[in-house]
Amino acid sequence: MTDQWFTERHTPHAGLTLEFGARLFDAQSAYQHVEVLDTREFGRMLLLDGCVMLTERDEFIYHEMIAHVPLFAHGAARDVLIVGGGDGGTLRECLRHTALRSVTLVEIDGMVLDVSRRFFPEVAAGLDDPRARIVVGDGFDHLQQSAHSYDVILVDSIDPVGAAVKLFGPEFHALVARALRPGGVAALQTESPFYHLPVLRDSCDSLGTQFAHVAPYLANIPTYPAGVWSFTFASNDVDPRTAIPTFEAEFLAGLNYFSPEIFRAAFALPRYIRRGLES
Repeated sequence: MTDQWFTERHTPHAGLTLEFGARLFDAQSAYQHVEVLDTREFGRMLLLDGCVMLTERDEFIYHEMIAHVPLFAHGAARDVLIVGGGDGGTLRECLRHTALRSVTLVEIDGMVLDVSRRFFPEVAAGLDDPRARIVVGDGFDHLQQSAHSYDVILVDSIDPVGAAVKLFGPEFHALVARALRPGGVAALQTESPFYHLPVLRDSCDSLGTQFAHVAPYLANIPTYPAGVWSFTFASNDVDPRTAIPTFEAEFLAGLNYFSPEIFRAAFALPRYIRRGLES
């Protein structure tokens, strides 16, 4: 097959362009357009509605940071909820913590689960772990209807478009706060602070009405818009900026991005982000 070029437009005037040799999967689910491309630079790449969700080469960055920052900050989690994350990467990273008793993953699109199992087996490895409970359903509805509580809630959602818009609003944040046990923590993906700073600001403002401690943190992800991505930590009992986690060398040896130094440094925000949040 002749090599082709894929472009994800991040703004009307900028984007990410990658060369790919084959389109391995292309289908419309009940919720979104799902594609897998075999790129020259980043290996296999998962797209949802034309947006990069992960690539084989750099997926570890996002998944390590959304999982290990809150789990180490908590320090004694037993039960975790993941909203979204159907590729399985966040689940895989959570399951590295052997003290966890259960991880419930609620993914609205079953096709994403199937595609990840088929094309990204290393990312999806945790989907069949005995500690994992996989629910195909709406994460908002799950929190609204379930009586379960959790030590850690991770919101691994797509961008705030379509059905995912409600995962960025105050009603959802109130549901997250209600479902957390005493001492519980949450971490949510909150978009590119370079291109989508209002999303991060609005998320922090909304979370601030529910939680005493709200702290954005950053990771550098080459295939995400502007190469920098934000997450937001929220808790009523734990401030990650003053927490003193215990890190085991054997555990850290299996990681490729997260480290004790990254745990601290990720919360140091550049001035343009701090000013944007204050505005």
